[in-house]
Amino acid sequence: MVKRFLALAVVVALLAPGIGQALAATPRDVLVMAKRIDDIITLDPAEIFEFSGAEYAANVYDRLITYDLRDVSRLEGGVAESWTVSEDGRTFTFTIRRGMTFHSGNPVTADDAAWSLQRVIRLNKSPAFILAQFGFTPENVAERIRATDAYTLVVETEEAYAPTFLLYCLSAGVGSVVDRRLVEAQERDGDMGHGWLRTHSAGSGPFKLSFWRPSEILSLERHDAYWRGAPAMRRVLIRHIAELATQRLLLEGGDIDIARNLSPDQIASLEGRAGLRIRRVPKVDIYYLALNQKNPELSRPEVRRALKYLVDYQGIRDTILRGKVVVRQSFLPTGFLGAIEDRPYGLDVAYARELLAEAGLADGFAVTMDTPNTSPILEVAQVIQATFAKAGIALELIPGSGKQTLTKYRARNHDIYIGRWGADYPDPHANAAAFASNPDNADDARIKSLAWRNSWEIPELTAMTQAAVRERDDARRAGLYQAIQRLHLADSPFVIMFQDIELVVERTNVHGLVLGPNFETNFYRTVTKD
Repeated sequence: MVKRFLALAVVVALLAPGIGQALAATPRDVLVMAKRIDDIITLDPAEIFEFSGAEYAANVYDRLITYDLRDVSRLEGGVAESWTVSEDGRTFTFTIRRGMTFHSGNPVTADDAAWSLQRVIRLNKSPAFILAQFGFTPENVAERIRATDAYTLVVETEEAYAPTFLLYCLSAGVGSVVDRRLVEAQERDGDMGHGWLRTHSAGSGPFKLSFWRPSEILSLERHDAYWRGAPAMRRVLIRHIAELATQRLLLEGGDIDIARNLSPDQIASLEGRAGLRIRRVPKVDIYYLALNQKNPELSRPEVRRALKYLVDYQGIRDTILRGKVVVRQSFLPTGFLGAIEDRPYGLDVAYARELLAEAGLADGFAVTMDTPNTSPILEVAQVIQATFAKAGIALELIPGSGKQTLTKYRARNHDIYIGRWGADYPDPHANAAAFASNPDNADDARIKSLAWRNSWEIPELTAMTQAAVRERDDARRAGLYQAIQRLHLADSPFVIMFQDIELVVERTNVHGLVLGPNFETNFYRTVTKD
């Protein structure tokens, strides 16, 4: 009860300073969500590469291209209302939508769009590879991505790819258009405003940043001049509530409108509860283990295979993650072009021991695993720790915040990492480029895929992945991705386990929260409250 009282006091203070009485419910024009947001590292869309940060950016920035969430094969205009593609497939000409304004009041122009894309390449942060794969470099990007007038943007790729590939990439976070005049005014030492934009906003989306206190709260305010119409919600408050019991308590008491992280057991107990609605939304996110090939034991092929036989996929799905996931062992999620349904692995301790013996490790070995210290990932890690132990593998868990574990993982300083990966755009190359391509394994490589993070040198698989994205016939392209996945299943340093189902509980007076197929397609603009 003390936790609930304190949490409610914070909400009251934030929403209505000076009001002494407790609120029976959140205000009708304010949406309050409980969600773990300790994975947010930055608010700069050129750097954001985390689940919570990407959801923030989707509601604060407009992207060049969007797509129909009910049919992702249908591309739609965002900042670019239309586009044409040259006959050779290399030159894209975009017409920028007129009448759009940034939160500052500045007009949205082709120059802003060109500069935003150039900025992604020049800053070269984690998501830059999404654009860099088209041959853009700091040296050539100003020539290849340019505004020819106030409302015309030209993008020239190094070579021709599958027709929609670039367009889908521009629907990802790197396609966010930032207010050049505002951000350049904050530039320090040639950083293109990066230091400032990590904690501020400069978008044109339906909401603008009010304030962010890391691992505590994210507050957004309505953009009244939004081009699609002002949202009904005056403010959106996203509170970091790590304790699931506290999320449930606040929801039941009416102190929050939506709980985003309740456990399957908690949700089952709320079935049929008056005033609450449960939503189950299939997502494209993948749960996986990553095995760093810099570790001499993990670099042995027999060990990589053995660990895939030391996960109790079905048991975890039926207990800890009941109703939250489906078992999936290939890197393309169901619904993507070329996705396969192969599931060759199951818990088999005896066979895993044989494989370890073949690797010269019959007595096992010791290894660490970095894991976010939140439920249910931590519980899943503990089950894996127990099954590894049955084969003589002493797995030490190193819990940390989302920011801590991701930072270590991105620096290639882990042994094993357990986490979740979401496709940045609904094209198979989004995951193939991450899991099955590593064009340069150097520590200072320009493209830092998941394969790179795990120091997995794969020139042949990288070449196959590049061939697949250049294939313009869908049937042949699907076949290439199927072949890549099966090679990956057999020998990769990734233990892919599950595909996500998002579980959300909201009060029945809340309507219109859009939960799309991935973490970048959750939108607050259409939310209303009775």
